[in-house]
Amino acid sequence: MEGSIVQKSKAKLVLVLVIGLLSLFFLLVLSWSMGAVDIDISKVIDSMSYIITNFGPMSGDAEQQIVWSRMVRSVAVVGVGIGLSVSGVVMQALIRNPLVDPYITGVSSGAALGAILSILAGISIVSLAEYTTPVAALLGALMAFFITLTLAESAGGRSINFVLSGMIIGIAISSITTVLIVSSDDNRLHGALFWLYGSFAYMSWTKALIIIIPILILAVMFMLYAREFNVILLGDEHAKHLGLDVRMFKRMTILLVSVLTAISVAFSGIIGFLGLIVPHTSRMLVGGDHRLLIPTSMVLGANVLLAADLFSRLAVRPNELPIGAVISLIGAPFFVYLMIRRGKEYGG
Repeated sequence: MEGSIVQKSKAKLVLVLVIGLLSLFFLLVLSWSMGAVDIDISKVIDSMSYIITNFGPMSGDAEQQIVWSRMVRSVAVVGVGIGLSVSGVVMQALIRNPLVDPYITGVSSGAALGAILSILAGISIVSLAEYTTPVAALLGALMAFFITLTLAESAGGRSINFVLSGMIIGIAISSITTVLIVSSDDNRLHGALFWLYGSFAYMSWTKALIIIIPILILAVMFMLYAREFNVILLGDEHAKHLGLDVRMFKRMTILLVSVLTAISVAFSGIIGFLGLIVPHTSRMLVGGDHRLLIPTSMVLGANVLLAADLFSRLAVRPNELPIGAVISLIGAPFFVYLMIRRGKEYGG
């Protein structure tokens, strides 16, 4: 009987992954062909063949240059979609509540403060000017995490302490960010606000690779600890009896989740709700086993964010909407649904 259940679970995972990867490929081709300037899909495929064969676009070929830039952007989008979705799965396992997301440690607020400070202050790192804002956002995110960690540990180190500490630190840092924006009349303010709501504009291959490589490495690491996440869901005492050092495991996992989230937001800005809606949707598809849930969330997260990015570029073209705002339009009502219909099932 148990073997039959395992086989069904594996079959379900394979089906979800096959459909998800086919959908992802379809969205990628659409993303490369549509935008401010539309390109025929046949020409996109020809351009892809040339770019892959020659490791870059033909000099002077405008269509190949456009496809090349869109490919760069899509790699970053897929990376962030995976990063935030996996972070959400892990945080929900650690807190044992599907109503939390990866920003619960205050990482997003810290990243926003770091980015806004660098933009409004006009800080520039010599020879690395285009990386100044992402580096500042990353440092701000990690700073916020360590403050949250210190406060939570001082209060006892339980899951609820991390939630409350993250909320307090996030609110405090967000207030500072708001004061900085309101008190500034700098013409860089528009860029700062656009970053706050998420954007993949001005992406380069270097940035895209800096995003996706560490995100994939960390996502695979979390997959290797899927059994431990299943054990954590049984409760701390039960996990201890099964030989898991719960306190150390949670500390290290929260640190890695914060790094994963910080990398995700450093280059793209704040994209809320993705780490909430994707894990829950994945749970409805394959159940709560993290051996199935993490890979499903990776594929689904990439699909959702890629679709949102495509919509953000097409809705008001040739301009584009902040992708964080697009995701929030979907995520806010979804969160209300979770809170009303499912919230009573979880005691956290």
